[in-house]
Amino acid sequence: MPTPTNKRKTTQPTIIKVGANEIGKLPPQALELEESVIAAMMIEKDAFNSVSDLLHPESFYADKHRFIFEAIRSLSAKDAPIDILSVAEELKLMGKLDQVGGIIYLSDLTRRIASAAHLHYHAQIVAQKATARDLITMACQIEEKGYDETQDVDELVEEATAKIFESSQRAQKRDVTHIYPVITEAFERMHKAAENDGNISGIPSGFTALDRITSGWQKSDLVIIAARPAMGKTAFVLSMAKNIAVDFNIPVAIFSLEMSNVQLVNRLIMNVCEIEGSKIRNGRLTPTEWDRLENQINVLQNAPIFVDDTPGLSVFELQSKARKLVKDKKIQLIIIDYLQLMNANGSSFGSREQEVSIISRSLKGLAKELDIPIIALSQLSRAVEKRDSSNSNVDGKKPLLSDLRESGAIEQDADMVCFIHRPEYYKLYDDGNGKDLRGLGQIIVAKHRNGATDEIWLRFIGKYTRFQNEDAAYDDNLYENMQTNTQTRTSRMNSMPIDDAHGASLNDSSRIDEPPTPF
Repeated sequence: MPTPTNKRKTTQPTIIKVGANEIGKLPPQALELEESVIAAMMIEKDAFNSVSDLLHPESFYADKHRFIFEAIRSLSAKDAPIDILSVAEELKLMGKLDQVGGIIYLSDLTRRIASAAHLHYHAQIVAQKATARDLITMACQIEEKGYDETQDVDELVEEATAKIFESSQRAQKRDVTHIYPVITEAFERMHKAAENDGNISGIPSGFTALDRITSGWQKSDLVIIAARPAMGKTAFVLSMAKNIAVDFNIPVAIFSLEMSNVQLVNRLIMNVCEIEGSKIRNGRLTPTEWDRLENQINVLQNAPIFVDDTPGLSVFELQSKARKLVKDKKIQLIIIDYLQLMNANGSSFGSREQEVSIISRSLKGLAKELDIPIIALSQLSRAVEKRDSSNSNVDGKKPLLSDLRESGAIEQDADMVCFIHRPEYYKLYDDGNGKDLRGLGQIIVAKHRNGATDEIWLRFIGKYTRFQNEDAAYDDNLYENMQTNTQTRTSRMNSMPIDDAHGASLNDSSRIDEPPTPF
């Protein structure tokens, strides 16, 4: 009888499934698509040109693919043919041929695909993976700094915002558009202008003579309004904002870096209700003025005006807030008071001039992105004050484009540059041709990328810090006659102070020999 053999029982090894979270995460990548894109560039004559705006060397996760792309880009720049042999030769000149696997690897890549039919789609995915890797890197850097107790939190927030914005700008690419839809849009705008008697195609300022020159503030335009201190920059844009929001019901956002929101609103109350700033400050209003205030304040209360008085606002904070306002409040115009008070924290720059350049370029980009006009106030240099202002040279104090303060980039980036000039501030009361210049302000359109330059006159009422059309009716004694022998009562607006400096200048605004000095 055969002896039974003891068969050894074999046991199958236990397979342990390990998830990605247990072994660590790989950065976003698409190596097979990278190979497909690289191969397509080497077999299709115009493949590189079709995706060159989407991809850059850092778009590729694999170093060898990055080197091959650099070689292809170099060949394209030299207008040389792009194929396996030329790419291999270029890699040899770069000293990278062996690092990519030699000509064998290049040949192997081209054998894997037959055509470049889906090249653009594959390139988009490769670019998206690169953007995702950038975001992860940024997040890690921000996380590390977040644990650093010596790190200023506000600066960290601005840095994070800046980095994300830069990444989004790289990711946003506009395709080339055929002219047909562009012509269609141009015709639509022309028809809208025709419906307005051919005068206004953009947002009206409410100043008739100015709108004839500009045809209204146009979409995607960056408008710079510049003047020396005390010329009435804020008064001008607030008068304009009131016209746009109240008369035309167009939503406006005002970013005030100089005044608080209460001071800004008080200036609007002065403008609309025609009450002097000193009376609003101390509350010494007559019954007639109280009635006028209560009857007209609802005009402002219902107006689509949004105010932000964040001090030291950075351009990246502005971009974030502006996008939200356009989305949520349907804002159609943004006013910034004023440009030199902004900063570009989060970006690298070597001087204030470079910083202002970054700001102006960012504002122009934001106007294009949101497709709305942005109006930014700007200071002028002291060169204006040094020029001749004799009675025989009335134009001697007129601002010039060269007077723009701190950066020539402002002039370069702006679609329109306007100056505010009040001759009476320099005790010039006559233009030499018999025109009385007292109570007048001149708006000088010094640069107009899409139209003519010109000069127009507006009426300036200092006591109410208001600009209006030159031919608009205004009786300076109308309310003074109504206020005779009236009593005053305690103000309900004592909690809404106006800066003393503003009030003092407004009190003296009626004196001809000492012109008003609004800000």
